Amino acid sequence: MNQDANAILQQVASRYGNRLYWHIRRLVVSHDDAEDALQETFIKVFTKAGSFKGDDSSLEAWSYRIATNEALQLLRKRVHLFQSLDSLSGELSDLVVTESAPDADRSAVLFQQAIMTLPTQQRVAFNLRYYDELSYGQIAEITGKSENSLRTNYHYALEKIKEYLKEHTI
Repeated sequence: MNQDANAILQQVASRYGNRLYWHIRRLVVSHDDAEDALQETFIKVFTKAGSFKGDDSSLEAWSYRIATNEALQLLRKRVHLFQSLDSLSGELSDLVVTESAPDADRSAVLFQQAIMTLPTQQRVAFNLRYYDELSYGQIAEITGKSENSLRTNYHYALEKIKEYLKEHTI
């Protein structure tokens, strides 16, 4: 088991490590938080490796599911007892500006702020589709949502981003 766990962890880290980091970073914004969530992801991959019974494509989805859950868990620690993760959108939007390089492209920062205003489920679906270029089938495997609901979430996310950009562009 331990040898198998090491092999799976090595495979996940080498194949998907960078992509998982950026997926997490787009959800939590902060580099330090992304590093923490990625480390927790790798720990879970190692400890849960015995329960993994899939092929290479499902290894990717399994890894993304763990990374997504770790990122959302980290965000949950920031909200008060009766608040939803969506209540963090303003804080995350402000963090985009703080975490941006001084010479960052203003339109790229504005685009990221628009994404941060999305409800959590739409933000996850949008990021996985837009940035990671995953199919709706892969995203469904990662999130446990139906492909139709993911298509709907992505569509609404696009509309909200367009509207935000219209309102905030001079």
